[in-house]
Amino acid sequence: QVQLVESGGGLVQAGGSLRLSCAASGRTFSRYAMGWFRQAPGKEREFVAGISRSGVITNYADSAKGRFTISRDNAKNTVYLQMNSLKPEDTAVYYCAAAAGVVGTSKPELYDYWGQGTQVTVSS
Repeated sequence: QVQLVESGGGLVQAGGSLRLSCAASGRTFSRYAMGWFRQAPGKEREFVAGISRSGVITNYADSAKGRFTISRDNAKNTVYLQMNSLKPEDTAVYYCAAAAGVVGTSKPELYDYWGQGTQVTVSS
């Protein structure tokens, strides 16, 4: 079993940056592809970015391309989401998730473990 704990959320002005972290428990972190999702009030959870087990392959939602970067450090059991040029529409609770697969899929139903989420609020 994998436990995930997100951190790094907060309040930032539009155009600013935040780096989210997701720390995983256990010694099997490198066996899991990882993903970041977000959910705004009244909206469905949506995919943001995914990363393969090795970290070589990444994929992004169109809304994140060019602004967000997902990375991982398997030695530290941590996955990151660097978010730049933030917009008010990026406001949401951000979740990390682990999937027993090779590549970070965009389908939330394929993820096995989820963190509790961290709030990101972007003011205009």
